[in-house]
Amino acid sequence: MTERIDISSIVPDGYRKVINLDGYVAQHVEEPLGDLIKLRASQINGCTFCVDMHSVDLQAGGYPLRKVFSVITWRESEWFSERERVALELTEEVTLIQGGVSDDLYGRALAEFGEEGLANLLLAIATINVWNRIAIPTLMHPPAL
Repeated sequence: MTERIDISSIVPDGYRKVINLDGYVAQHVEEPLGDLIKLRASQINGCTFCVDMHSVDLQAGGYPLRKVFSVITWRESEWFSERERVALELTEEVTLIQGGVSDDLYGRALAEFGEEGLANLLLAIATINVWNRIAIPTLMHPPAL
């Protein structure tokens, strides 16, 4: 399969706006937490391009490979900190957004990250969901193995 359209060349101004938001988020959400959020949302959304990208980024940043593989099963794994768990749970609720975010989770996220940190975390989750919604319908694919 080939990519259907190259949004970056067809509407470069709009594409740059998404890149700028992504850049803002990268400056305000610590790593590796940012890539964990991106990986988990991309797994939920089924975005091969983004799952590959953020798995590779985590590995390149020295994140333990076994922990990268376990992001999909973070609830059952003992390898994730409370901060990572809250961020991953929030990522799931925001990505799936069917019933909103529970008051319990919102309270725990606010306690863990503070208002500004939570606001930036929500922007990070929203941004990867935008990227997934660009990559999936345009058939973006990761580089060949």
